[in-house]
Amino acid sequence: MLFFEVFRRKPGAQYAARAIRLQKDFPPSAASCAFQTLPGAKSGAEPRLSGMHPVEHQIQQTRREFFNTTASGLGALALGSLLTQEGILSAETVAGADPLLPKAPHFPAKAKNCIFIFFEGGPSQMDLFDPKPKLNELNGQPLPDSMTKNVRFAFIRKETAKLMGSPRKFAKHGQCGMDFSDLLPHMAKQADDWLMVRSLHTDQFNHHPGQLVLHCGRAQFGLPTVGSWLNYGLGSMSRNLPGYVVLNSGRGTSGGASLWQSGFLPSTYAGVLFRNQGEPVLNLKNPPGIPMNLQRKGLDTLMELNQSRYDQIRDPEIASRIAAYELAFRMQSSAPELIDLKGEDAKTLEMYGVDRPDPPIKATRGGGPGQYKSFATNCLLARRLVERGVRFVSIMHASWDHHSNLNDELSYNAGMADQPIAALIKDLKQRGMLDDTMIVWGSEFGRTPLGENRGGNPNATGRDHHPFAFTMLAAGGGLKGGQVYGETDEIGWSITRDAVDLHDFHATMLNQFGFDHLRLTHRFQGRDFRLTDVAGKVIKPWIA
Repeated sequence: MLFFEVFRRKPGAQYAARAIRLQKDFPPSAASCAFQTLPGAKSGAEPRLSGMHPVEHQIQQTRREFFNTTASGLGALALGSLLTQEGILSAETVAGADPLLPKAPHFPAKAKNCIFIFFEGGPSQMDLFDPKPKLNELNGQPLPDSMTKNVRFAFIRKETAKLMGSPRKFAKHGQCGMDFSDLLPHMAKQADDWLMVRSLHTDQFNHHPGQLVLHCGRAQFGLPTVGSWLNYGLGSMSRNLPGYVVLNSGRGTSGGASLWQSGFLPSTYAGVLFRNQGEPVLNLKNPPGIPMNLQRKGLDTLMELNQSRYDQIRDPEIASRIAAYELAFRMQSSAPELIDLKGEDAKTLEMYGVDRPDPPIKATRGGGPGQYKSFATNCLLARRLVERGVRFVSIMHASWDHHSNLNDELSYNAGMADQPIAALIKDLKQRGMLDDTMIVWGSEFGRTPLGENRGGNPNATGRDHHPFAFTMLAAGGGLKGGQVYGETDEIGWSITRDAVDLHDFHATMLNQFGFDHLRLTHRFQGRDFRLTDVAGKVIKPWIA
């Protein structure tokens, strides 16, 4: 049936708009997902959400009547949104009616949107951002046994492992003198806007666990991603698009949908996968021959049936579907308009490189034909999405897992990414949007200074996974650009100054969005969870 596969949402209990005024006197408490019986109730009494005030429980029971008496059929979601937009009610008052309504952070925020560019596989930092002249001097020499004794590699054999220098040429750029290799000439021009962190580390050396740590804070399934946490804490600024959008290109990440899941949070906060051509969201388009007014009547009828069933069994998943169908209905016009680039001028399209052909480089890791156009389009769409109020945009490209043929594969991928990312920075800056839009450029780990050559061909040598020291970049969102933070040793093996755990990175991100990472929590199965788990600190030198 139409819309059923577009979103699967499971928000917590929502309240009837008819009783909104009561919520001013009895505001919703931070309820968990567990159910309990009202204190003093008889055996077999109807359960309610734990933490729910008795008045809230009564509000729940009024919802069917409200829907039946609302002429538009949109219910509490639409009315709550309208009243908020008109200034009659605050977002906090009706937050229980629509989980994606804007909410206040813990303190004033410097960032309101995030574009998270994830390059799956681990870009080679010593070939892009972290020059190591000493590594070139030691090219071909083995590492001492003491350095590799307790180290696990994905593929390298310790007995044959040898250091491998980089053929790339580095130069300093901008007033800050930031190093970029010759593979990134466009990004280098924005050196004074970038925060370059050379001292990231993680405890995971394989792709999927590392990706889960980067996106969810722990190498564990079923946890919310960064985008889900931000939408949970802040809500969405768009009424016609999801608060969290995913744009994919390349071969597809090994982590798949686990990298944009909502975990134990309501699925309202999960990422929605968009396509940059054709039908933006699968199963969204109205079937041929079905007029809009008939579809509207069908949705209203479905809403009544769902509401009736919800009143009987109190399944939050049913309530969430009501909200999902309404958003999907609105997206039938907003999503196609979003990916239509006819309104963009030729200068902008040229700046992003939307019409660039793939270069004649023999590379397969970056995906099939058309990747240059696809990635450039995704970067432009990311700007259009945040312009329309989408809170979190994830741009994913795979793969940068260059175990072999490093020179060609990295040249292909860097050429694909360099111009569009630089254009995104420039475009946001020109539109006055960079100050409150955070851009993150990163991966699950880096690459080892050791060469990997399983095939015996020295011209096909690559690099193995390296979790002990790698580089990420960020810009905008109140971060201090034009600085290099952290330092690695002379071969790029380990961190020598200002080590940064991924929990620290997440804590600082949340800080820029107005959150104390220790207080942004969700109770699930008797425990308070947070993105930073039991670690993390805000890195104050990054903050402008």
